[in-house]
Amino acid sequence: MNDHRKSQALMAWERLFNQAEIRMDAEEQYEALLRLADDFEEDGIISPEERRALIEKATVLYAQSVAGVGEGT
Repeated sequence: MNDHRKSQALMAWERLFNQAEIRMDAEEQYEALLRLADDFEEDGIISPEERRALIEKATVLYAQSVAGVGEGT
């Protein structure tokens, strides 16, 4: 596994996590984060455990985003 490639991939994931693309709603952001995590694992960039951690982090963000919509935020 190439450490530079892994670092670049995780930085891209974090960028999307911290700032969704323009016109991307919470569901689209969540799906994109999951897709990236899957792709990274399939490409051998991250381990299954690292994939699970990314998915858990994305799920928490999505749940908070959806809860915030109902609260008028």
